[in-house]
Order: sequence, then structure tokens, then C-alpha cells
Amino acid sequence: MNLFYIPILTQGLLTLDAEESRHAVRVLRLREGESISLTDGQGHLATGEVALASDRACTVSVNTIETLPPPPVSITLCVAPTKNPSRMEWLVEKAVEVGVETVQLLQCDHSERSFLKTDRLQKLALSAMKQSLQTRLPRIESPLSLRQYLSAPCEGLGLIAHCDDSSLRTPIHQVLRQREGRTAAISILIGPEGDFSAEEVKLALEAGYHPVALGPTRLRTETAALYALVAARLSLGGI
Repeated sequence: MNLFYIPILTQGLLTLDAEESRHAVRVLRLREGESISLTDGQGHLATGEVALASDRACTVSVNTIETLPPPPVSITLCVAPTKNPSRMEWLVEKAVEVGVETVQLLQCDHSERSFLKTDRLQKLALSAMKQSLQTRLPRIESPLSLRQYLSAPCEGLGLIAHCDDSSLRTPIHQVLRQREGRTAAISILIGPEGDFSAEEVKLALEAGYHPVALGPTRLRTETAALYALVAARLSLGGI
């Protein structure tokens, strides 16, 4: 099965954009009458047949549209962009495959990169959504300072992973196990290569975030983010 994206999904005849059309006709060599699956990234899955196999404007006849249920737990991954942008791109791709609803970019006191092209990351998220056969397109949010982000109430369970041993941290799987079946949303804070500052950790704790440890080794930013996301999916929502 291959999944194609179209922003507006309705019954009847629909036309894919040029990029999706090229992929369908030139790469996958779909022809008239062959089955095809579409999503609008809003949880809808459509099935139909290729009506016109044009590599510029592939037309699809939609037969059925169904709404798939959302994951039991909505996860927002808040992460400071890495100095090397390719590592952030890798993280977004893997986070979408595992199942993240929102990636919120953070500007922190120790950040080495304050700007990242969110449009490219959103395009990578779209590709990863299709590749992993999901029907909900995660949002990639423009950078906010950690203080700005913490100014809004945390919905559900808030976690902050940091390296400061002076603050009591609980292994992440223990915190998640205690909340199994009792939370519908989780927000995970992951700092930059230089970690969160002591002031930032203090602010997060005051905002109700739980300090967590991610195993016995020190992890890179992108590894820590994926570790925490997988732990949350396994403990709270399943993979």
C-alpha cells in the first residue's frame, strides 16, 4: 500500500498535485483502474481508483472515505534545534514515524541554533506520515522561548529531561507507568546540546513539569528526544 496526500478529501473525482502525481505515475507506475489510497492529514483515509494516469495531474475516483481514530495519547515534543540541522531533520522524520502530534521548537538559554526552516521540516513530516501509513499530519511549530512556552498551562502530563543531578529525577518509564490510562496528553521538554539552564529547569518545575532521567548514559539532543517519545508511546499509547 502507498499513501498519497491531498489537502481536501471528498467523494468523486480528485486531482493530485504535480509532486504527488509524478510519484504515483512515474515512480510507482500506477495506471488507470489501479487502486490508490489518499489522506488529507486530518485522520481521513480514502480508497479509490486511478481515473487518469497523468504525471502532472493524476485524477482519482474516490469510492470510500473513513475516519480513523486518533492515538489514545497526544504527544507534544518540545525540543531545542540542534546545531547541525540534518540531525533535527532526522529527528522529525523518526518522531513522525513513531507517532508525535506536534513538534514545538524551543529557544533556550544554551541554544546554539535559534533559527530553523520549519517549512522544510513540515515537508519532511508529510513525507514521513505517508511512508509510515498514518493519516494525521503532525504540526511543526515555529520556535518559542522556553519561557514563552511555559507561560501557557500544560495540558496533561508535563516532563522535562535534563542532566542536572542536583534536582531529583525519576526514570521516565516509572513516571509514565504511574500515569498509564490516566492521561490523554503529554508534553516533553528536551534541551539543547548544552542542556537547559538551572533557571529554565526551575521554571519548568514551578510550572508542574516532572524531572525525568533517560537512562544511565548522556544522550545527544535528537537521541534524547526520540528515546522519550518511544518511552511515552510504549507506556501510554502503544506502538
